[in-house]
Amino acid sequence: MPMFVSPQHASGRVLGAARLESSDSPASPSEGSPAPLFSLPDADMEMFDLASVLGSRHVVLYFYPRDNTPGCTRQAIDFSDHDADFEQERCMVIGISPDDCLTHADFRDQHGLSVGLLSDEDGEVCRLYGVWLSAVVDGVAKRSVRRSTFIISSDGVVQHVLHDVNPRGHAAEVFQLIKQLNSRNVNGNRQEHGRHA
Repeated sequence: MPMFVSPQHASGRVLGAARLESSDSPASPSEGSPAPLFSLPDADMEMFDLASVLGSRHVVLYFYPRDNTPGCTRQAIDFSDHDADFEQERCMVIGISPDDCLTHADFRDQHGLSVGLLSDEDGEVCRLYGVWLSAVVDGVAKRSVRRSTFIISSDGVVQHVLHDVNPRGHAAEVFQLIKQLNSRNVNGNRQEHGRHA
């Protein structure tokens, strides 16, 4: 399935679609940079477009290696257990792995997950976010995903980048960062309003 990524101008306008090319993984987006935009299918084979949710919500993108492994299962369940808390903070949590849509659907249903799960079978978005790893094991090239989380504010800016995370307690840690982000936004709006009063 071809995937298109839309470059974004600093003003937030989408400039046009560009086809991603398979190449070595670029560096991860850094804190303060625009989040790379993408579209991927979810567990129900519906397309999720990052640009469509930005502007109204923060997004937690967490990349993980595989469905139904102990660490990945713990992480997905923990994020799902905090889903209402994230929702209250105007934040959507999305997990991305190379698993296909049907595997995601089984994983979601088996564990009662409420977070969105996106399929990146070709690893294109993993490459875009710099989390696609290559290694040679016993003379065979293997690919995997570096367990990483990107917190993207509603204005499309990467606020936090967390690599090699420990699944245990990670959802609670990320939730605290979202609360701090909202607190800074509220305080910033109060100060800005005070200058114009």
